[in-house]
Amino acid sequence: MTEHTTCAVIGGGPAGMVLGLLLARAGVDVTVLEKHADFLRDFRGDTVHPSTLRLLDDLGLGERFTRLPQTTLTEIAFPSGDGERVVVGDLNRLRRIRYPYPYIAITPQWDFLNLLAEAAAEETTFSLRMRAEVTELVRDARRVRGVRYRADDGTTRTLLADVTVACDGRWSSARTQAGLRPRESPVPLDVWWFRLGREPGTGPQTLTPTMRDGRFAIVIPRHDYFQIAYVAKKGIDPLLRRRGIAAFREEIATTLPELAEQVDELTTMDRVKHLDVRLNRLPRWHVDGLLCIGDAAHAMSPIGGVGVNLAVQDAVAAARVLAAPLRRGKVTSATLASVRRRRLLPTVVVQGLQRALHHLIIAPVVEGRRTGPPKPVLRLLRRAPWLSIVPAYLIGVGPRPERAPAFARRPATSTAGDDLKRPEPGS
Repeated sequence: MTEHTTCAVIGGGPAGMVLGLLLARAGVDVTVLEKHADFLRDFRGDTVHPSTLRLLDDLGLGERFTRLPQTTLTEIAFPSGDGERVVVGDLNRLRRIRYPYPYIAITPQWDFLNLLAEAAAEETTFSLRMRAEVTELVRDARRVRGVRYRADDGTTRTLLADVTVACDGRWSSARTQAGLRPRESPVPLDVWWFRLGREPGTGPQTLTPTMRDGRFAIVIPRHDYFQIAYVAKKGIDPLLRRRGIAAFREEIATTLPELAEQVDELTTMDRVKHLDVRLNRLPRWHVDGLLCIGDAAHAMSPIGGVGVNLAVQDAVAAARVLAAPLRRGKVTSATLASVRRRRLLPTVVVQGLQRALHHLIIAPVVEGRRTGPPKPVLRLLRRAPWLSIVPAYLIGVGPRPERAPAFARRPATSTAGDDLKRPEPGS
């Protein structure tokens, strides 16, 4: 069976769903192909940053978003070694530059994606295919003409498209088939995700990494559980699994003594999900007929939780650049290349910041050479706390935030930044 669309989007993650929604609002026929039956997967990027919250207001989805289950974070802090903490990123300071959302919302990604899918379904030119796994790019001479995918009934179908956009993540098969190879940066860490129970409203409201004796953990407060990232040296996952769950529980109890009584909730290592951290970027984000954005173009470290934010901004930029050429039926390689030109600087800046954090903070801690951030950095932030707005802006907003193009905007359904309508921190 052969089908036709104007734009085929591979992957129903944040980048794919935002791109599909925006292009559909531009009147472009767009089909999003998602290989899973639903969006329910644990330990995906669940942070919705201030620039994305502002985008949702642009799209008229702000009030609908506030009804989703969520907690909020307003500070990123490091322990100082004397029982105190030093605020590294204070999102509350965004108020001073009149930014409407001075916090990060932590919302289950499946709820966020369902919201985008429901909004996109209201557009007549949008189609979402679930359980549609892309297996092959369709080529004509040197140009990508679409994809072949395995449909939910088990049949293989061909979807021809004027342009195909790969939003299928850091292990993008479309990128590989197109012959695009990312340049890898060395990374000293991996992350192991798991959850422990939480009574709503209890526990930390600030994102404060715990660093102790070569151990490093981050506790993210969710509505009814803690999502915990255990950070350690890259490549030791086989060793952790050989040691078993009892040894892992002991590691967590030592690192997070305030949660020691809850570690028995971890009954098997199957409950601990390993993230093979990558930091890379494609030198070229496209071939003729195919564009890569989000993690398919640049895998980010989880440090700062900025991957979803960058992917969403890539999608907004791609929609802005592609909408008119797609309507005219004239998308050239130069058009696709212009998306990379627009998004390259913010990607390079954020990845440079992550590399610096890896080198200055993460590697010395997980290798046991230091128990926390460099003392000169902590002293500087104590003496000049106003500097905390810089990482707050880079993490929460980004070097080049993207606003929704005019064709995608809808009347606001809530007042941006209204403190009466946004969730209370830690709620």
